Amino acid sequence: MKRIDEVEEELVNIILKVIKDMNAGKLVKDTVKLYGDTIYIKGRYRIRLDKVGGIYVIGFGKASGSMAEAIEDILGENIIDGYVIIPKGTRGRYKTKRIKLLEGTHPLPSIENVEAARKIRELVDGLDSRDIVFTLISGGGSALFTLPYDDITVEDLSITTKLIMEAGADINELNAVRKHLSLVKGGGLARLIYPAKVYSLILSDVVGDPLDVIASGPTAPDTSTFEDAYDVLRRYDLTSRVPSRVLRHIEEGLRGLIPETPKPGDKIFRKVRNIIIGNNRMALNKVVKYSSESGYMSRILSSYIEGEAREVGKLLAGIALEIYHYNKPFKKPVLLVGGGETTVTVRGKGIGGRNLELVLSASIKIRGYRDIVIISVASDGKDGVSPAAGAYADGDTYFKAIRDGLKPIEYLENNDSYTFFRRVGGLIITGPTDTNINDITCIYVG
Repeated sequence: MKRIDEVEEELVNIILKVIKDMNAGKLVKDTVKLYGDTIYIKGRYRIRLDKVGGIYVIGFGKASGSMAEAIEDILGENIIDGYVIIPKGTRGRYKTKRIKLLEGTHPLPSIENVEAARKIRELVDGLDSRDIVFTLISGGGSALFTLPYDDITVEDLSITTKLIMEAGADINELNAVRKHLSLVKGGGLARLIYPAKVYSLILSDVVGDPLDVIASGPTAPDTSTFEDAYDVLRRYDLTSRVPSRVLRHIEEGLRGLIPETPKPGDKIFRKVRNIIIGNNRMALNKVVKYSSESGYMSRILSSYIEGEAREVGKLLAGIALEIYHYNKPFKKPVLLVGGGETTVTVRGKGIGGRNLELVLSASIKIRGYRDIVIISVASDGKDGVSPAAGAYADGDTYFKAIRDGLKPIEYLENNDSYTFFRRVGGLIITGPTDTNINDITCIYVG
């Protein structure tokens, strides 16, 4: 029988191995192949180089630097030009020659992001029907690829994004607003590139892989409307708090004074191929594979886990306790694997993130049950405003904190989960991972 600390170490290592497997550059190389004068994409699409005018590469997102390296390694001098927007401070991690790497801020946009987006717009402007644009898309692209309407400033966008995030809105709600303030989101980029052909290689960081939500769907038909954007502001009581220019823009959209984002059936999407190269479900399958090889009875719980992080933590702890006491819905010992992305409504002034808060909340409910472990990790290596990727806890975590003079509930109420685990132990720190496929959560019941 493995000791609980051995279980924790083994499961953390399995999750980190899976995150390494889901490296965005590796996934690009698994998807795109060049044999002779023909490019093959996922075995579904063929591109004859002698039929192409020119090949261009653009991209944006937390993992787009790794994707750019990979696509340049594959296509080499066949690429005429390219721009990819990556998080600030990461350019030194990647080496490209034909693709220029531009840096932008995340999670809030800045003028750097806008200037980088303008370079991409200039690059694709004027391409003809024989040209091809490879678009590299990953999570974080909504902030990094920012080009607002002329009546909206980048400061307006930054303030609005911050307000919506802190209100606890999910990514679908946040992006419904961002898409209707942007010239490139919600299918806007596809409209700028047309009539050239687009192959978008997409690393999904959104539950269920909705193409119109990942990075705000720049090359996908948009299913949201100005009415949806307004409803988000109203639902979270933000109509009087967002900048006046933002509210006025959305209200003008409601009156038909500003055109809607491109919708399904628009001719521009006949020239677009959106291809998911990696997602959360693929990662969860790998966790099950590796943990099963290590002797765990592993089951996928769900890849659609959403909701308030602290409430989800209590729910997952409740499932663990049901198994512990009644062997339902699974017999112990068992490892449940889940994924998705929760949210945090910020009420306190601490340092934390959704995964850290989920684990802290669960640790309070499983206190005293030393054979239960819960682990949750952000696949991109950065959980919320903390420098950690996530954390793990067991039935003794709560009492260890009490023995050290700490009050777990107070840390939870102050959204200070990072400080809690830094003092008690259990932090998982990875640094940037070059992937972004939502969160990975494991619940072990021994």
